[in-house]
Amino acid sequence: MSFDYKRLLKHEYNLGSKDKKVRMVSGVVLLSVSLFTASVLMLLVGLVLVATSYSGWCPMYSGLNKSTVDAVVSESAADADAQ
Repeated sequence: MSFDYKRLLKHEYNLGSKDKKVRMVSGVVLLSVSLFTASVLMLLVGLVLVATSYSGWCPMYSGLNKSTVDAVVSESAADADAQ
């Protein structure tokens, strides 16, 4: 498995609904814990998790050519693009 830097420039949705929920919850938990512990690292990781969850795009997944988008969602999007 190799990391492809050119795929980082394509902003394709690659996060499924379950992955988005997990990232959002864990990001919010990290953000709230970082407020009480004054940990900058937890704050940054929490911000990245919330931002990727909100946008639906993860640059690391793009580079690794990985996607957790549900098959039904991607098929309906492909059908809409074809029309």
